[in-house]
Amino acid sequence: MMAEKKFETALKELEQIVAQLEDGELPLDDALRLFEKGIRLSQFCSARLDDAEQKVELLLKDAGGSLRAVDFKDTDGPHDD
Repeated sequence: MMAEKKFETALKELEQIVAQLEDGELPLDDALRLFEKGIRLSQFCSARLDDAEQKVELLLKDAGGSLRAVDFKDTDGPHDD
């Protein structure tokens, strides 16, 4: 089921489909079938990215509820120093 698929798995599968379609060697019916599957995977990935963006925005809201821009190098994450 698509909802249980992980983003990374879906993205990798989408990349494989794009490579096959770019090759241009598929019969039309197979190309159309893969294109349809690619569209579904693209929509799935887009929805997951939208969800992630909303979660990040929630985490970055200040006490007043306003979003504040945070430069990644100003966070407590790993640094390239």
